[in-house]
Amino acid sequence: MHEARPAHRPVWDIFCQVIDNFGDIGVCWRLAADLAQRGCQVRLWVDDASALAWMAPQGAPHVQVWPWPEAAPPDGPGDVVIEAFGCEIPQSFQQAIAGKAQDNPRSPVWINLEYLSAQDYVERCHRLPSRLMSGPAAGLTRWFFYPGFTDRTGGLLREAALAERQAAFDRPAWRARHGLQDSDLVFSLFCYEPAAFAQVFAASGPGVQWLVTPGRATALAQSTPQAAGAAHVHYLPTGTQLQFDDMLWACDLNFVRGEDSLVRAIWAGKPFIWQIYPQDDNAHHAKLAAFLDWLEAPASLREAHALWNGIAPADAPLPWPTPSPALLALWATCVQAARHRLQAQPSLTEQLMAFVGEKG
Repeated sequence: MHEARPAHRPVWDIFCQVIDNFGDIGVCWRLAADLAQRGCQVRLWVDDASALAWMAPQGAPHVQVWPWPEAAPPDGPGDVVIEAFGCEIPQSFQQAIAGKAQDNPRSPVWINLEYLSAQDYVERCHRLPSRLMSGPAAGLTRWFFYPGFTDRTGGLLREAALAERQAAFDRPAWRARHGLQDSDLVFSLFCYEPAAFAQVFAASGPGVQWLVTPGRATALAQSTPQAAGAAHVHYLPTGTQLQFDDMLWACDLNFVRGEDSLVRAIWAGKPFIWQIYPQDDNAHHAKLAAFLDWLEAPASLREAHALWNGIAPADAPLPWPTPSPALLALWATCVQAARHRLQAQPSLTEQLMAFVGEKG
């Protein structure tokens, strides 16, 4: 009787350059780990992997982290090559891709994974081909793949076991371990430096317990006189991505920033305020408006986002709405309805794997 041979694990090469704030590496790590859970072998090529020491200290089975390459590995490119967020992979690796394509024009499948947005162009550009006109891989096709919020986009990262893990989460026990009561009103703070923080903190009152994440949020709170020494402000240590999820699940309102934490806030199903990454030309204003339109956000949630993101109305500054139970319940209903719509769609990883199966 012959021993069964192990199933082939397709090899995915994911390229990530860390710009700032760890958002790019955070998304790429979640994608790599999810692909591995679904039967793939992943090589994550990154120019600065230091954040993974606290973000994912245990690593993940079938995921290897490699420094930014000078050349392709001896066994050549994988079955799939992903350039995350428009990073340009090395010319020598492109040459190896071209060499592999000579033997099989359909391999590897080369994907440019783009940033998340709810704007209309995402549906128009998703899955479009882009033929390289110059360089060592001239003549090959690279495919645009856009995460998004509708069924005409690439969807969002959502690991297969997320719902089960969230259902098993014990909020009272988590809060007790952090010195909080189950009845406390708790806000988490993960942000850049919103000018409105002092106003929001003061308006929320001493009855709100704040959980402040390390880095820029901690620096902001410690430089704000009202918050610096307040007993209801709790500074958290660095934690893993799974611990970040737990924090979101444990809170009544989450202040999040960037791309990865926005998606995790949606899956948490709790009220949240998103600080979008600011751009010099204020292009982020339209991006935020498109997201709030998709979210079907009520007026109060739109106003809170405008204040937090420094988008002042023409007539007068916005007040911070009192975080009453009724208001938080309204916001939670909105988020949970959006989550329900998204759960009916295939995840980003599932769609990527299906796309590779179609093109490879």
